[in-house]
Amino acid sequence: MEGLLRHFGQFAVGVAQGTTEMFSAFESGGPMWTGEGPRVEAQQVQFDEPFIEPPVVHVSLTMWDIDCGANQRADIRAANVTETGFELQFRTWGDTRVARVRASWMAIGPLRHHDDWEVG
Repeated sequence: MEGLLRHFGQFAVGVAQGTTEMFSAFESGGPMWTGEGPRVEAQQVQFDEPFIEPPVVHVSLTMWDIDCGANQRADIRAANVTETGFELQFRTWGDTRVARVRASWMAIGPLRHHDDWEVG
């Protein structure tokens, strides 16, 4: 089992969240619907305000439209997380046919408090 415990110190804790329609491959005949083997669809997500350090990002499927004639294979993750954003990745493989995917995400991390000031 893999886990992560984060301490944010004296900073304010910020939460950012959003929902993204990643693709709609059925109408366009895209590779998620027509292809076979390993496939990945990725979208860049930008936070409205940067964090002090890369936040913890949780992602989940909120809608998927998938063909019932094959195994249902899916992997969704946040990759390349930085202070300003991350890459939302959806993967499938084999003969799985995916028509549409929508994902939600939540980022939790340290932010500067509006009362903070910099000595310089």
